[in-house]
Amino acid sequence: GMPKYYCDYCDTFLTHDSPSVRKTHNGGRKHKENVRMYYQKWMEDQAQKLVDATAKAFAAGRGRGMGPPPGMPMMGQMRPMGMPPLGRGMPPYGGPMGGPPMGMGRGMGYGGGMGGMPPMGPPPMGRPPMPGLPPMPM
Repeated sequence: GMPKYYCDYCDTFLTHDSPSVRKTHNGGRKHKENVRMYYQKWMEDQAQKLVDATAKAFAAGRGRGMGPPPGMPMMGQMRPMGMPPLGRGMPPYGGPMGGPPMGMGRGMGYGGGMGGMPPMGPPPMGRPPMPGLPPMPM
């Protein structure tokens, strides 16, 4: 007989395989929901892998006696609120023209983010260490 078409997202066989049957199936609400769920789960799995790899690299760095004892903030993590990390971000008072202080003007309204920090940007530690390498000193 006709070859059947299997949809991995829906875990189901369509009655037969033809472009029109596939198109009708792929346009269906249930199929679209299954595709959305599949990629939602995939994204969560990727995020979890990144968290696990980062935690593993962090633990490996600690295990070799590097850095301060647990509970002590590393240098570079602690800085007064509103201070950008050294070597990145904007200078304290606007751009090279000496515009308004950070968080004021530039279409941000009053106080762009928390404590005058920009609303978006790198986390305080910079980028996470690559798996297998110790964290970079700040």
